[in-house]
Amino acid sequence: MIPVEKIKQIVKTYETLEKELASPNLEKKDFVKKSKEYSILGEVIKEAKSYINFEKEKEELEKITEDKKSDKEIIQLAKNELNQLSNKTEEYEKILKVFLLPKDEADAKNAILEIRAGTGGLEATLFVADLYKMYEKVCLKKKWSFEIINISKSDAGGFKEVILLIKGNNIYSFLKYESGVHRVQRVPETETQGRVHTSAATVAVLPEAEDVDVKINEKDLRIDVFRSSGPGGQSVNTTDSAVRITHIPSGTVVSQQDEKSQHKNRAKAMKILRSRVYEAERKKKDQERSKDRKSQIGTGDRSERIRTYNFPQGRVTDHRINLTLHKLEEFLSGDAFEEIAQNLKIQDQEIKLSNLKQ
Repeated sequence: MIPVEKIKQIVKTYETLEKELASPNLEKKDFVKKSKEYSILGEVIKEAKSYINFEKEKEELEKITEDKKSDKEIIQLAKNELNQLSNKTEEYEKILKVFLLPKDEADAKNAILEIRAGTGGLEATLFVADLYKMYEKVCLKKKWSFEIINISKSDAGGFKEVILLIKGNNIYSFLKYESGVHRVQRVPETETQGRVHTSAATVAVLPEAEDVDVKINEKDLRIDVFRSSGPGGQSVNTTDSAVRITHIPSGTVVSQQDEKSQHKNRAKAMKILRSRVYEAERKKKDQERSKDRKSQIGTGDRSERIRTYNFPQGRVTDHRINLTLHKLEEFLSGDAFEEIAQNLKIQDQEIKLSNLKQ
């Protein structure tokens, strides 16, 4: 059972915020912050109040069931109500337990999503294009906005690399389970014997880091400028507009040459660099906190194979939760994406809940 005092604190905070938000003297910056907190608590306030009232209601119903003077029909009704109340309270307890889990500070952030071709040559670059289209469709369905930070085409019409910035509500909390190796099994268009080939792409999802999240000193950066290469038009290649930034303490290197302006390339490169350094620091802290126990779905390592897309059998399998869906096309179109995403989230919560009991 969750201590009732913890739940009472939720209700007390909710009611305090309600009064503060009704005040005409509340400053705009405080209003935004308190509104967000009020909205989050509002998601469980019904369950919290019911949970607090459970013991009192239970006591009243038990009195009726134990009163020998009560009518048999009344006693039976009270027993049925007590049973329903106990079941509901169990459901509320599960919801409240998940709500009380330690929050990942990055969950509410936007995300930088990086997709890179792995083993499989040109076929792997075509798979990167498929994954990019899939995430694009998910964004459209969820009404998220996205911006292409970097894109590198291959000779086969696919992509060697795609980096996106995805914006919306709680983006990182939804997409963070996508990090890892995605494997595809299918017959390439160039395959004359009809043999199934296996290719792979690596996906990395980083929370978008703000200046306040990670401190990067200018003296720790080495910035090189050079002439852009590859497709981009002659106007791109006539000036030293491409930028390479090296963060010396961590060894993180980011190159950017999509824009014609050196200033824009530098801004994009810094956005990626800041997020990579921030994520590296977060992972280091997570590893220190959870050395002796499993604390997340999979290893969280981008070299871990997490999912297989099998075209001949029309299936997609997530290896971390042993879930297979025989609706590959629906998954790639974004329609069935939510099903695996929600199952990953639920299992992640179950792991964290089991850790709370230890």
